[in-house]
Amino acid sequence: MPGFRVHITGSSIVGVAYGAAAWYVGDMHPLTCALGGGLCAVSGMLPDLDSGPGIPLKESVAFAAAVVPMLMIHRFQQFGLPLEAIILAGASIYLAIRFGLSWLLKNYSHHRGMFHSLPAAAIAGQTTFLAFAAEEPLRRYFVSSAVVLGFLTHLVLDEIWSVKMGWFGPKVKKSFGTAMKFNGPDLWPNLLTYAIAIILGLLAASDAAWTEKMAHTRQQMEQAARTYYYPQTPQQWQIRR
Repeated sequence: MPGFRVHITGSSIVGVAYGAAAWYVGDMHPLTCALGGGLCAVSGMLPDLDSGPGIPLKESVAFAAAVVPMLMIHRFQQFGLPLEAIILAGASIYLAIRFGLSWLLKNYSHHRGMFHSLPAAAIAGQTTFLAFAAEEPLRRYFVSSAVVLGFLTHLVLDEIWSVKMGWFGPKVKKSFGTAMKFNGPDLWPNLLTYAIAIILGLLAASDAAWTEKMAHTRQQMEQAARTYYYPQTPQQWQIRR
């Protein structure tokens, strides 16, 4: 099984490539590309949150506790919260993730469970999409997909390391197939994971439709304002008439 350095190195390389491609090919803003690349790199540690006390759990939870409130700043502003309420909400989210989530993971998770699964990757992307409430839909899709990409990079590396080359060809370890999976051996974790994925998917779809509608309305208002303040010059035949 690849260690912490292998996972963080692999997801970092993928994150840099993804951010560079979005900037060079997709004409994405450099800051958005940097954010997506950084989140992709860190997301390579997320599946190992169920590995028990250690570097992946400690670093991932601490990073999530710090970044998630910052991603939600624009969301708080959409809710019309004053500055004091935003600070208190951010602090509450930090404490909930830093200590509450950490305690749950230490006591109620087991390694290579549903954290190592494709539905878990979808949950990570949906959570990021809901937290990062940028006005431009493309920026939200890019940032949330960067998290999914980093998550999947971890799962792919786990599967690659499950195959070992021997004298008589490749040998498949018992861990092969336990990373990139759709369900685990236990019923209740499967049901809970899919329930969370479906609920977050519905919320994300509804929020995406509302955001795109607001973006279209804002474009129409800006176009109407430009037409009002900068009317078109009458044509020559109109002046003569």
